[in-house]
Amino acid sequence: MAASVEHDSPESMEAPQTAVEEEETKTFKDLGVTDVLCEACDQLGWTKPTKIQIEAIPLALQGRDIIGLAETGSGKTGAFALPILNALLETPQRLFALVLTPTRELAFQISEQFEALGSSIGVQCAVIVGGIDSMSQSLALAKKPHIVIATPGRLIDHLENTKGFNLRALKYLVMDEADRILNMDFETEVDKILKVIPRDRKTFLFSATMTKKVQKLQRAALKNPVKCAVSSKYQTVEKLQQYYLFIPSKFKDTYLVYILNELAGNSFMIFCSTCNNTQRTALLLRNLGFTAIPLHGQMSQSKRLGSLNKFKAKARSILLATDVASRGLDIPHVDVVVNFDIPTHSKDYIHRVGRTARAGRSGKAITFVTQYDVELFQRIEHLIGKKLPVFPTQDDEVMMLTERVTEAQRFARMELREHGEKKKRSREDAGDNDDTEGAIGVRNKVAGGKMKKRKGR
Repeated sequence: MAASVEHDSPESMEAPQTAVEEEETKTFKDLGVTDVLCEACDQLGWTKPTKIQIEAIPLALQGRDIIGLAETGSGKTGAFALPILNALLETPQRLFALVLTPTRELAFQISEQFEALGSSIGVQCAVIVGGIDSMSQSLALAKKPHIVIATPGRLIDHLENTKGFNLRALKYLVMDEADRILNMDFETEVDKILKVIPRDRKTFLFSATMTKKVQKLQRAALKNPVKCAVSSKYQTVEKLQQYYLFIPSKFKDTYLVYILNELAGNSFMIFCSTCNNTQRTALLLRNLGFTAIPLHGQMSQSKRLGSLNKFKAKARSILLATDVASRGLDIPHVDVVVNFDIPTHSKDYIHRVGRTARAGRSGKAITFVTQYDVELFQRIEHLIGKKLPVFPTQDDEVMMLTERVTEAQRFARMELREHGEKKKRSREDAGDNDDTEGAIGVRNKVAGGKMKKRKGR
């Protein structure tokens, strides 16, 4: 039987077999990456290429345009960084590649990877994003770095206003998280950028999801591209344990505190839907003595990077974030993701929970579902194709926390109000209390940041 199958349809047999063999035996060298870069991969601890890298790197090295569809945490950055650095070694040139990304944090992260991979060959990168002084960026561009990593809006600024800066010699264009770039309505900026860069270039388009906008962009920007899809179905990693909690919306804070106590010792990422709620919840948790830190779009760029670095360095165990942080951020040690506010787009659920259980580790995700979120939750279950179990809780223990939580909520509200008034009074140092380390006045009345000594109130 086996023999006849082999003769029967070689194509249908070949694919799965080679895929299995490839994963067992492939090294970066097998994919065609030069020795210097293979050593760099070793130093970074990249022992073997991921699926998207196995698919994309050989094609990229052949000079093909690529559309890479892969879920978050799958090694996409390596899949485009290695071929670009490989080509840069063969034909060294300034302003060689441009990487467009939707968020500032992702831009810094990609830059770190390029610099780590290219450290031994002296690769220079410039990160061009909003929220940071333009002048210093202009100086960085004047030095003509090899790789420019940018968010579309700020790049257009420099193309229009920075003397002597252009991308006419560009050889590579990468659009990372293309679906998100377009969702954030950067379409006109992307069109402008495509007009001022050479048509004769290589283009890599990476996206976690294939949307209509991405297809339109693909037609405009790519020549005869090859598609490398690693997972066509939306899926979450197998080692991720996913749960939900059905709770009345007025007790959300109390259940959050209960979960943080139950799973103490882990590091948490808690997703909220708005900047204001992120800030409020961070203050609430701080008032209860948790080391919580916010990350959202209304914070200044230096504060956002500060928050991230404190969390990465494990100086804080709880990061509260809006969807600014759900894409592409590789924070290696997140043990638990909590969807405090359920995401309105089901696909964002995949990205959020993708912050944990990365690179083969296990992790937990808990989604809070209130009476208003049932339909959204059903959509998420439908998208990932599985029914989630309930996270076990002791309701009587939860209710014992109510009084302390209510008190902390009151203080958080007062602090937010004071913070808002402070901001109004001094627009110059707006955003100075984002990490509210010293905590504003009110905290001092709460002994040691914990809820005690409440006499005489």
